[in-house]
Amino acid sequence: MLAIMKRELLSYFTSPLGYVFIAVFYLFSGVFLFLFTLASQSTDMSYVYTGMFFVMLIMIPILTMRLMAEENRQKTDQLLLTSPVSLTRLVMGKFLSAFVILLICMFIFLVYGIVLSCFSSVNWAIILGNIVGMLLLGSLCVAAGLFVSTLTENQMIAAVGSIGLNIVFILIDSFASVMPTKFLQDIFYSLSFFSKYNEFTIGIFSLSNIFFFASVAFIFLFLTVRVLEKRRWA
Repeated sequence: MLAIMKRELLSYFTSPLGYVFIAVFYLFSGVFLFLFTLASQSTDMSYVYTGMFFVMLIMIPILTMRLMAEENRQKTDQLLLTSPVSLTRLVMGKFLSAFVILLICMFIFLVYGIVLSCFSSVNWAIILGNIVGMLLLGSLCVAAGLFVSTLTENQMIAAVGSIGLNIVFILIDSFASVMPTKFLQDIFYSLSFFSKYNEFTIGIFSLSNIFFFASVAFIFLFLTVRVLEKRRWA
């Protein structure tokens, strides 16, 4: 698993993708910080996190689009599938490589918090809550993107498919509002990604919400393993 993770991390930084992803992430977060926090002479970064929430949903598919699609295109997936590494370790190695990139991106919010604390008091519970929330949401998007990437050998299709899936995650609240019965509305609201993420943004660390994001990510990783297992025995 660690060998796969190191291999994928190396591939991110031997090509422009890793550098460009981190640079664009930092650029957007810096622009949002200036517009919504520094320009108003405030330490409130809530609008920064809201903006980065939507940026992540678009950017993470770009990070994950090549994880398996490139293997499928170059036919190196057959080598991986016949190697002695278990499919679970293979999938986790690829997942962790993208998650490490995400961790590097999240580091910038700690830097912002430290810088702002030099000028005024900041609410660290909210800062840490947003970081944890974005990491959980990001891990879910990485797992979903890895699953979609496994289904195709075209990186653009993988990226667009993952973005579409992420949009569905956001629209669950909208689907709930048009359900004909309260029973169906309650089911959809219980699956709301945005409302659960929103609790982290106000500094509420709910174990049920952590479990929800971790469970959905696990489901996508499990489905990815099943797809690869089916391909191995095909």
